Amino acid sequence: MEISQIIITEDEIRKRVAELGAQITEDYRDKDLFIICILKGASIFMADLIRQIKLPLEIDFMSLSSYGASTKTSGVVRMLRDLDREIAGKHILVVEDIVDTGLTLSYLRENLMVRKPASLKICTFLDKPSRRQVELHPDYCGIEIEDYFVVGYGLDFNEKGRELPYIGVVKQ
Repeated sequence: MEISQIIITEDEIRKRVAELGAQITEDYRDKDLFIICILKGASIFMADLIRQIKLPLEIDFMSLSSYGASTKTSGVVRMLRDLDREIAGKHILVVEDIVDTGLTLSYLRENLMVRKPASLKICTFLDKPSRRQVELHPDYCGIEIEDYFVVGYGLDFNEKGRELPYIGVVKQ
């Protein structure tokens, strides 16, 4: 895998995550915040983000798949790992690495709403609205990007590239 260009630097990532953390802190000041991290891609973003949120919070993890080893979504969402805890009555913030077609998060939102949370919002590090196939708007968005296939900062191509400290475009 080769990187054709770096589109978001390590410093830009750090600055934007701090801004998101400050906004989430303000918005959830008097609420019990429960964060659901979508594995594996969002794990690095979530770890940095929760250090910027100046509130007590709980975390849990879910794993979903719609890509497999491809650069294009299959359109079929599979739940690989469910939550360990109940979320009824809790203020849920789903932390995702990237919103692309919106199919995965649309499925996830429906799945979580059945569990009766007090509220449910979505925070994504990257948003690719040009690829959206369903009506879905993240409540918190780090950075909007063009229709590139990107890796780095937790995002991967076939499990490679997650360790990169920047967001880079995969050379096709």
